[in-house]
Amino acid sequence: MKAIILAAGRGSRMKDLIDERPKCLVELRGKPLLERQLEALREAGISEIAIVTGYKRELLTNRGLTEFHNSRWADTQMVSSLACAQEWLQSEPCIVSYSDIFYDAKAVVSLMECSGNIAVTYDPNWLELWEKRFGDPLLDAETFRLNTDQTLAEIGNKPKSVNEVQGQYMGLLRYTPEGWAEVLRIRAQITPIECDRMHMTGTLQRVIEAGVVPVYAVPYEAEWGEVDSADDLAAY
Repeated sequence: MKAIILAAGRGSRMKDLIDERPKCLVELRGKPLLERQLEALREAGISEIAIVTGYKRELLTNRGLTEFHNSRWADTQMVSSLACAQEWLQSEPCIVSYSDIFYDAKAVVSLMECSGNIAVTYDPNWLELWEKRFGDPLLDAETFRLNTDQTLAEIGNKPKSVNEVQGQYMGLLRYTPEGWAEVLRIRAQITPIECDRMHMTGTLQRVIEAGVVPVYAVPYEAEWGEVDSADDLAAY
Protein backbone atom coordinates (compact mmCIF):
# COMPACT_ATOMS: atom_id res chain seq x y z
CA MET A 1 0.00 0.00 0.00
CA LYS A 2 1.14 3.54 -0.80
CA ALA A 3 0.43 6.89 0.85
CA ILE A 4 -0.20 10.37 -0.52
CA ILE A 5 0.21 13.55 1.54
CA LEU A 6 -1.72 16.57 0.28
CA ALA A 7 0.49 19.63 0.77
CA ALA A 8 -0.39 21.93 -2.13
CA GLY A 9 -2.39 24.64 -0.34
CA ARG A 10 -1.09 27.73 1.38
CA GLY A 11 -3.07 27.54 4.63
CA SER A 12 -3.88 31.24 4.88
CA ARG A 13 -5.29 31.00 8.41
CA MET A 14 -1.75 30.33 9.66
CA LYS A 15 -0.85 33.93 8.63
CA ASP A 16 2.82 34.80 9.18
CA LEU A 17 3.71 31.23 10.22
CA ILE A 18 3.56 30.15 6.59
CA ASP A 19 5.05 33.21 4.87
CA GLU A 20 8.32 31.38 4.26
CA ARG A 21 7.26 27.73 4.27
CA PRO A 22 4.40 25.36 3.46
CA LYS A 23 1.97 24.63 6.26
CA CYS A 24 3.26 21.08 6.67
CA LEU A 25 6.67 22.41 7.77
CA VAL A 26 5.22 24.30 10.75
CA GLU A 27 6.65 22.77 13.90
CA LEU A 28 4.59 21.23 16.68
CA ARG A 29 6.57 20.47 19.84
CA GLY A 30 9.77 21.01 17.93
CA LYS A 31 8.97 18.69 15.01
CA PRO A 32 7.46 19.62 11.62
CA LEU A 33 3.98 18.25 10.93
CA LEU A 34 5.29 16.54 7.80
CA GLU A 35 7.89 14.63 9.79
CA ARG A 36 5.20 13.45 12.19
CA GLN A 37 3.08 12.17 9.29
CA LEU A 38 6.01 10.39 7.68
CA GLU A 39 6.92 8.70 10.96
CA ALA A 40 3.37 7.42 11.46
CA LEU A 41 3.08 6.16 7.88
CA ARG A 42 6.45 4.41 7.95
CA GLU A 43 5.80 2.86 11.35
CA ALA A 44 2.60 1.42 9.87
CA GLY A 45 4.73 -0.25 7.20
CA ILE A 46 4.26 2.13 4.27
CA SER A 47 7.50 2.89 2.47
CA GLU A 48 6.24 4.38 -0.81
CA ILE A 49 5.01 7.87 -0.01
CA ALA A 50 4.14 10.72 -2.35
CA ILE A 51 3.51 14.38 -1.67
CA VAL A 52 1.29 16.66 -3.74
CA THR A 53 3.01 20.04 -3.82
CA GLY A 54 1.92 23.53 -4.76
CA TYR A 55 2.81 26.50 -2.55
CA LYS A 56 6.61 26.73 -2.07
CA ARG A 57 7.18 23.32 -3.63
CA GLU A 58 10.94 23.87 -3.64
CA LEU A 59 11.00 23.36 0.13
CA LEU A 60 9.40 19.92 -0.18
CA THR A 61 11.76 18.33 -2.71
CA ASN A 62 14.77 16.10 -1.98
CA ARG A 63 13.00 14.34 0.89
CA GLY A 64 12.87 10.85 -0.59
CA LEU A 65 9.23 11.29 -1.59
CA THR A 66 7.56 10.99 -4.97
CA GLU A 67 6.29 14.42 -6.01
CA PHE A 68 3.03 15.15 -7.79
CA HIS A 69 2.71 18.87 -8.46
CA ASN A 70 -0.54 20.84 -8.67
CA SER A 71 0.42 23.82 -10.81
CA ARG A 72 -3.06 25.29 -10.23
CA TRP A 73 -2.86 24.99 -6.46
CA ALA A 74 -4.00 28.59 -5.89
CA ASP A 75 -7.18 28.06 -7.93
CA THR A 76 -8.25 24.57 -6.88
CA GLN A 77 -9.28 22.66 -3.78
CA MET A 78 -8.00 19.45 -2.24
CA VAL A 79 -9.67 16.88 -4.49
CA SER A 80 -8.08 18.44 -7.56
CA SER A 81 -4.73 18.20 -5.80
CA LEU A 82 -5.40 14.54 -5.05
CA ALA A 83 -6.27 13.96 -8.71
CA CYS A 84 -2.68 14.93 -9.57
CA ALA A 85 -1.69 11.59 -8.00
CA GLN A 86 -4.15 9.66 -10.14
CA GLU A 87 -1.44 7.31 -11.41
CA TRP A 88 -1.06 5.88 -7.90
CA LEU A 89 -4.77 5.98 -7.02
CA GLN A 90 -5.68 3.90 -10.05
CA SER A 91 -2.99 1.27 -9.44
CA GLU A 92 -3.49 0.18 -5.82
CA PRO A 93 -5.04 1.21 -2.47
CA CYS A 94 -3.62 4.48 -1.11
CA ILE A 95 -3.71 6.13 2.28
CA VAL A 96 -4.43 9.84 1.82
CA SER A 97 -3.35 12.31 4.50
CA TYR A 98 -3.92 16.01 4.86
CA SER A 99 -0.64 17.79 5.59
CA ASP A 100 -1.89 19.88 8.53
CA ILE A 101 -2.71 17.00 10.88
CA PHE A 102 -0.84 14.66 13.20
CA TYR A 103 -1.72 11.13 14.31
CA ASP A 104 0.05 7.89 15.13
CA ALA A 105 0.59 4.65 13.24
CA LYS A 106 -2.50 3.01 14.76
CA ALA A 107 -4.72 5.33 12.72
CA VAL A 108 -2.96 4.29 9.52
CA VAL A 109 -3.09 0.59 10.35
CA SER A 110 -6.82 0.78 11.08
CA LEU A 111 -7.41 2.12 7.56
CA MET A 112 -5.12 -0.49 6.01
CA GLU A 113 -7.15 -3.23 7.71
CA CYS A 114 -10.54 -1.87 6.59
CA SER A 115 -12.04 -3.77 3.66
CA GLY A 116 -14.08 -0.87 2.24
CA ASN A 117 -13.22 0.82 -1.05
CA ILE A 118 -13.40 4.21 0.67
CA ALA A 119 -12.70 4.57 4.38
CA VAL A 120 -12.12 7.52 6.70
CA THR A 121 -10.84 7.76 10.26
CA TYR A 122 -12.82 9.76 12.79
CA ASP A 123 -12.61 10.79 16.43
CA PRO A 124 -15.74 9.73 18.37
CA ASN A 125 -14.56 11.84 21.34
CA TRP A 126 -14.20 15.01 19.29
CA LEU A 127 -16.26 17.38 21.43
CA GLU A 128 -13.69 18.11 24.15
CA LEU A 129 -10.99 18.87 21.58
CA TRP A 130 -13.26 21.16 19.55
CA GLU A 131 -14.35 23.05 22.67
CA LYS A 132 -10.68 23.54 23.50
CA ARG A 133 -9.94 24.85 20.00
CA PHE A 134 -13.00 26.99 19.32
CA GLY A 135 -14.97 27.54 22.52
CA ASP A 136 -18.22 26.94 20.65
CA PRO A 137 -17.59 23.59 18.89
CA LEU A 138 -20.22 24.30 16.24
CA LEU A 139 -18.16 27.22 14.88
CA ASP A 140 -16.02 24.80 12.88
CA ALA A 141 -17.91 21.50 13.06
CA GLU A 142 -19.43 19.57 10.17
CA THR A 143 -22.08 16.88 10.23
CA PHE A 144 -20.86 13.32 10.66
CA ARG A 145 -23.66 10.78 10.96
CA LEU A 146 -23.25 7.01 10.95
CA ASN A 147 -25.38 4.12 9.76
CA THR A 148 -25.67 1.02 11.93
CA ASP A 149 -23.16 -0.83 9.72
CA GLN A 150 -20.43 1.75 10.44
CA THR A 151 -20.76 3.43 7.06
CA LEU A 152 -21.30 7.15 6.71
CA ALA A 153 -24.82 8.50 6.33
CA GLU A 154 -23.77 12.16 6.08
CA ILE A 155 -20.64 14.29 6.19
CA GLY A 156 -19.60 17.87 5.60
CA ASN A 157 -22.81 19.82 6.09
CA LYS A 158 -23.44 22.54 8.67
CA PRO A 159 -24.82 20.99 11.87
CA LYS A 160 -27.62 22.58 13.86
CA SER A 161 -26.54 20.80 17.06
CA VAL A 162 -23.77 18.55 18.32
CA ASN A 163 -26.19 15.63 18.03
CA GLU A 164 -25.56 15.70 14.28
CA VAL A 165 -21.83 15.17 14.84
CA GLN A 166 -21.17 11.58 15.91
CA GLY A 167 -17.46 12.01 15.28
CA GLN A 168 -14.88 14.36 13.83
CA TYR A 169 -13.48 13.60 10.39
CA MET A 170 -9.69 13.76 10.72
CA GLY A 171 -8.40 14.26 7.19
CA LEU A 172 -6.92 10.77 7.03
CA LEU A 173 -8.59 8.33 4.63
CA ARG A 174 -8.06 5.53 2.13
CA TYR A 175 -9.13 4.93 -1.45
CA THR A 176 -8.90 1.71 -3.40
CA PRO A 177 -8.84 2.01 -7.21
CA GLU A 178 -12.55 1.13 -7.19
CA GLY A 179 -13.26 3.86 -4.66
CA TRP A 180 -11.30 6.43 -6.62
CA ALA A 181 -13.10 5.39 -9.82
CA GLU A 182 -16.38 6.39 -8.17
CA VAL A 183 -14.95 9.83 -7.39
CA LEU A 184 -13.88 10.18 -11.02
CA ARG A 185 -17.34 9.12 -12.20
CA ILE A 186 -18.94 11.81 -10.05
CA ARG A 187 -16.46 14.48 -11.14
CA ALA A 188 -17.14 13.64 -14.79
CA GLN A 189 -20.78 14.64 -14.28
CA ILE A 190 -20.08 18.17 -13.08
CA THR A 191 -18.47 21.24 -14.62
CA PRO A 192 -14.71 21.93 -14.49
CA ILE A 193 -15.40 24.90 -12.20
CA GLU A 194 -17.33 22.66 -9.79
CA CYS A 195 -14.47 20.15 -9.89
CA ASP A 196 -12.01 22.89 -8.95
CA ARG A 197 -14.16 23.88 -5.97
CA MET A 198 -14.80 20.40 -4.57
CA HIS A 199 -13.64 19.84 -1.01
CA MET A 200 -12.95 16.33 0.26
CA THR A 201 -15.94 16.14 2.58
CA GLY A 202 -18.23 17.51 -0.13
CA THR A 203 -16.94 14.82 -2.46
CA LEU A 204 -17.55 12.12 0.13
CA GLN A 205 -21.09 13.40 0.60
CA ARG A 206 -21.68 13.11 -3.16
CA VAL A 207 -20.39 9.53 -3.00
CA ILE A 208 -22.82 8.79 -0.18
CA GLU A 209 -25.73 10.32 -2.08
CA ALA A 210 -24.88 8.34 -5.22
CA GLY A 211 -25.28 5.13 -3.22
CA VAL A 212 -22.86 3.06 -5.32
CA VAL A 213 -19.79 2.82 -3.05
CA PRO A 214 -20.26 2.94 0.74
CA VAL A 215 -17.91 5.11 2.79
CA TYR A 216 -16.71 3.27 5.87
CA ALA A 217 -15.93 5.14 9.09
CA VAL A 218 -13.11 3.83 11.30
CA PRO A 219 -12.98 5.14 14.89
CA TYR A 220 -9.67 6.36 16.28
CA GLU A 221 -9.25 7.39 19.92
CA ALA A 222 -5.52 8.03 20.32
CA GLU A 223 -3.84 11.44 20.08
CA TRP A 224 -4.32 13.45 16.92
CA GLY A 225 -4.91 17.03 15.92
CA GLU A 226 -5.53 19.49 13.12
CA VAL A 227 -3.40 22.64 12.97
CA ASP A 228 -5.20 25.57 11.39
CA SER A 229 -3.80 28.48 13.42
CA ALA A 230 -1.18 29.60 15.91
CA ASP A 231 -3.84 29.11 18.60
CA ASP A 232 -4.03 25.44 17.64
CA LEU A 233 -0.29 25.06 18.19
CA ALA A 234 -0.71 26.51 21.66
CA ALA A 235 -3.69 24.26 22.39
CA TYR A 236 -1.73 21.12 21.53
